[in-house]
Formats: sequence, C-alpha cells, structure tokens
Amino acid sequence: MKTYRKSQKYFNQAKAVMPGGVNSPVRAFKAVGGNPIFIKRAKGSKIYDVDGNSYIDYVLSWGPLILGHAHPKVVKALKSAIERGTSYGAPTLLEIELANLVIKAYPSIDKVRMVNSGTEAAMSAIRVARGFTKRDKIIKFEGCYHGHANGLLVKAGSGAMTFGVPDSPGVPKSYAQNTITLPFNDLGALKTVIEREWKSAACVIVEPVVGNIGCVLPRPGFLEALRELTKKYGIILIFDEVMTGFRVAYGGAQEYFKIKPDMTCLGKVIGGGLPVGAYGGKKEIMSMVSPEGPVYQAGTLSGNPLAMTAGIETLKILSGKGTYKKLEKLCAILEEGLVDAAKKAGVKTRFYRAGAMFCTYFTDKDIFDYNTAKTSDTAKFARFFTGMLKRGVNIAPSQFEAGFMSLAHTEKDIEKTVKAAYESLKES
Repeated sequence: MKTYRKSQKYFNQAKAVMPGGVNSPVRAFKAVGGNPIFIKRAKGSKIYDVDGNSYIDYVLSWGPLILGHAHPKVVKALKSAIERGTSYGAPTLLEIELANLVIKAYPSIDKVRMVNSGTEAAMSAIRVARGFTKRDKIIKFEGCYHGHANGLLVKAGSGAMTFGVPDSPGVPKSYAQNTITLPFNDLGALKTVIEREWKSAACVIVEPVVGNIGCVLPRPGFLEALRELTKKYGIILIFDEVMTGFRVAYGGAQEYFKIKPDMTCLGKVIGGGLPVGAYGGKKEIMSMVSPEGPVYQAGTLSGNPLAMTAGIETLKILSGKGTYKKLEKLCAILEEGLVDAAKKAGVKTRFYRAGAMFCTYFTDKDIFDYNTAKTSDTAKFARFFTGMLKRGVNIAPSQFEAGFMSLAHTEKDIEKTVKAAYESLKES
C-alpha cells in the first residue's frame, strides 16, 4: 500500500507560500480530489516521489519529454553546456542550429523566433498576424488552449476547463471583445463567421488536435476547409502546435494531416524539458517582427543556451530512423489494451489518439468538440485516476488533459498499465 505522508507534509508547507500550493493549477489534484505527490527524481518512463513510491509516467511534464525523463544524451549535453554559462543575452550558434532543425521539419516555416513558453509563442504570433493584416479580431475554437494571455482565455481548455472557469476573472471585457469563439469541427459556423467578419479578422488560431480538452481529432475535411477559407479571405491561419509539434509526427499535425498553415506555434518538445517556445511562418509575415519589422516582441532569456541545447539533442534523436514507428507501435498496444480493459470491466469509454498523444473519456458519446467532451463523467474519471495512482501509474489529474507516450516506455510498462487500468475501472 502506497503512503503519501511526506507529500502531504510538503503540500501543507507549499500552500502557505504559493497559491493552492502549486505553480500551475492542474497540478493541485483539485479536479480529482486528494493531494499532489511531490516528485524527487525521474528517469526513463518513471517518476519517483518523496515517499519512495514509483510511477509509470504518462504526463511527461505535460508533453515535452518524448524521449522520457533524463535521457542520457540530453543530460550529457546539458552538463557540458552549463559549464559554458547559463545565459548570455546575446546571439549563439545554438539558436541557429535549433532554428534550422525546426525549419527543416516544418516546410511552412521560413523564419522562426524563439521565446520562453507556448503562451508567449501564441500571444506573439497573434500580434504579428494583426500587424501584418492590419486587422484586430481573432477567431479561436472552444476548448482550444493557447496560453493564458488576455483574450485567449475565452472558453479555453486545459486548467480553465478543468476548474470550470473558461472565461477568467481579471480579463477586461475590452480584451475579449476582439476574440470570436466557434465550436471546433463546426464547418457551418466557421463559414458563416468568416464570410461575415473577414474584413476585421486577422487570424484563425487552432490546435489541429485539441489536446487541452483531452484529445479531440479534427473531422475529415475540417482543417482543409479552414485552410481554404482563410486563404480565400486573406486571414492568417495559425496552427498552435505547442502540444502536437514533433509529437504526432516529426513535422507535427501539419505533416500528419497534410495542411500548410501560414504561421506555427511550438513549445514543449523543442525544449527537451526546459522552458521554451517558438513561433514562425512565411518569410513575408515574419519580416514584420522587430528588429526586422515594426511588430515588437522581446525576451530576456529567449534563445537560452540550455534550452537550445536540450532542444537540439532531443530533435536529433527524434529525427533518427524508426523513432515514430516505435512510438506508434507502443501507443497502438496501449490503445488496444485500454479499450479492452474498459470492455472487460463493463465501463463505457471512448478512446482517442493522434500519434503519441491520447485520451480515454468516460462517456459513451462520440467526442468532437468542447460540449461533447463535457459529457464525460468526471467523478468516475477521478476514481479511475486515484486507482491508477495507487497502482503506480501517473496520468494527468484531469479528464480534460491528454496523455503522452515516450520512447522510454516499454511493452512491460504498458502491460502493467493495462492491468492497473482494468482493476481501477472495476473500482470506478
């Protein structure tokens, strides 16, 4: 039987000095009950808490660690880099190398700007789109999460959906009035709004696979129609691939679905576990970015040499032969196992997956947007989460977050996961 005595003690200490005891809301376990576990170390597919418990990890720091924890090549490169200094505030060859790796993988990107987070990437890309088109409004989709900038929290996913505050207090109405929100996968609504608003619409920003309400896939033809309509009306199409970039395929969702956006936001995997983000796109659009153009955006630690180093090593490994085939094979085994476990346990679920990201919804409804995702039985999910944790499997503490596979996971890990899932489903 696992005990969490030390985690409980540290959580009480943390609550005294940090809001909710955490530095990002979903980590607090508020949606599933109980208290968060405090992690001491991690290696490969596993994390280890301060009480000595180990867990097979499908959170992977919310997606970045596609190689698994503490990959030896990344650690070695970082040890060498840190000896040379942690930050210079000046250009480095590392920035050029990572930029070239990104551009090679994403044919839609001619130039890229490194920032420090996915939030910065999305916020900056939208500013550039507005500067380029000289239009103010943006169109986003319900449940898509593009960071926590003002104007992007309108009906957002991730923690905002988990805690039932999709429109955050503290965001003035004036910030949100230029944000138009549509149901994901609703072609009719999309066409109507674009034909009505195109003269004032700077961009459409979308998660091509909505990973912040679980794992919602685009219906056949949806992304294609989005591409066609935005091109027709001169609206910038931004793919927010912070989550899907280098995860669902080496070239992200745009390679997976064969759609070429005007701009792309990246993060997570390209930092190899260190804080990073990036946005890029067509040369004529990116030429708007300061100092080449008039749209201002800057960052003290942007292009940080440690983040660049971890990102370069990660992408080099990912570009090796057979890496995505291995991820696909592992995910397919997990998918078959979890679907079978639910059936044997007599629990109605829906499983969705794109490449190495996935989600099991506790519902018998098809999931294709924000409202259908909300049909999930969150109380049943909470019991499932608790059952998995006590059996040594770490999944995201929210029904509305994606799970992730890494190259460090093994078929034995998956076998244990499926067994734990069956037992937890029987209890749920």
